[in-house]
Amino acid sequence: MDTWEQTLGAGPLLGIAAAGIALILLLIIKFKVHAFVTLVVVSVLTAIVAGIPTGDLYEVVMGGFRSTLGDVGILVGLGAMLGKLIEHSGGARVLADSMIRIFGERRAPVALGAASLFLGFPMFFDAGLVVMLPIVFAVAARLGGPILLYAMPTAVAFSVMHVFVPPHPGPVAASTYFGTNLGLLILAGIVVAVPTFYVTGYLWGKVCGRRFSFTDIPGAIFSTEDDADVKNPPSALTVIAVLLLPMLLIFLNTGVDYAATAGFITGEETWAQVFTLLGKSGIALLISLLVALVVLGSARGESGSALEKLVDSALGPIAAVVFITGAGGMYGGVLRSSGIGDALADVMNDLGIPVLLAVYTVAVVLRVAQGSATVALTTAAGLMAPAVMAGDFSQMQIVAITLACAAGSVFASHVNDSGFWLVGRLFGMDMATTLRTWTVQQTLQSLMVFAMAALIFLVL
Repeated sequence: MDTWEQTLGAGPLLGIAAAGIALILLLIIKFKVHAFVTLVVVSVLTAIVAGIPTGDLYEVVMGGFRSTLGDVGILVGLGAMLGKLIEHSGGARVLADSMIRIFGERRAPVALGAASLFLGFPMFFDAGLVVMLPIVFAVAARLGGPILLYAMPTAVAFSVMHVFVPPHPGPVAASTYFGTNLGLLILAGIVVAVPTFYVTGYLWGKVCGRRFSFTDIPGAIFSTEDDADVKNPPSALTVIAVLLLPMLLIFLNTGVDYAATAGFITGEETWAQVFTLLGKSGIALLISLLVALVVLGSARGESGSALEKLVDSALGPIAAVVFITGAGGMYGGVLRSSGIGDALADVMNDLGIPVLLAVYTVAVVLRVAQGSATVALTTAAGLMAPAVMAGDFSQMQIVAITLACAAGSVFASHVNDSGFWLVGRLFGMDMATTLRTWTVQQTLQSLMVFAMAALIFLVL
């Protein structure tokens, strides 16, 4: 590859990119081929058509897969294990009950949402929703309010954390493509997630509660264990401390980086090197998991084998997400190596389309067309990474671009999105009601975060 040069012009390269995206959509939507298989097939075909030498083709294809999977796999795996420990220990219920007690019954919807924001740091959207909804329905039954008044803020809280805050796979994958500072991304992700939750979750939930005032609790549709009778559950402060620990450790790395950039330190000091190591996202999550194994596991009577099986059970549900993200990295690597990404970046610059808007628009189109937020994000990030990397952007501007890409990947969830059916089924809604509530919410969420990302990009 060191001596190979791309001889195709921008037109043919962009045609290959368009054909690749069309093939992805066709295989996933029309022929129902799994997204992982689809991305691998399209990656290989794109590399062949783009003229990558046969002798280098395998390494080019696998290089993108290895680099992405190495970053994403460790973070998502450790985060899922941490979330499983919090769920199993009864921490989710304790935190939710404490929030309701502090805020009062009148503010129960925002209290449930606040608890879900905390739990949403390590827990995936679907897992967190399944854990919290029995609590939500119990509160709704006790207070006699409409289901959506309590359920919508909870679902949106998990959604905003899952979409915008590492260690969830979407923002982690985007940060891998764009070279985003994870500490800054966590901070900015939380900053945009909280007001987005309030406006598109709590306030929109009140609107939905008035328009769709059904109070029937869905039947026994939850597969999770009942944690109401967990013996010796952790305190709410313990759960909060466990959730905050990885963030605090990651911020050590960010703080050292800023201090070194500003000239306050050289960055070579022993303590600075230790802080940098502890603040690496994978190390921070590993330390947090080890602490949680003791605080939420062993200290509460779990034996070694039972604890091993518990954390092992967290890995199965995330396997598809991790492998799809890795395959998206494979596709992105092919686009970069073949010069397709550079050609797309040049065209965007010639047309005068700002990178932030271009990234968001590509992600939106892919999301609406094929439904998977992960596929939309990884494909959009892979296509636009050369433009981002070639631009003279500050660290905060790259964070804003990352958030914009993530925002585009959740636009207008509808019938081709598994999350659409999950929410509708769990809430006991028909398709029309789900379109009028959840689809609108995801659109509002996407637009609001894009607006805030644009503000961050322009101001910082």
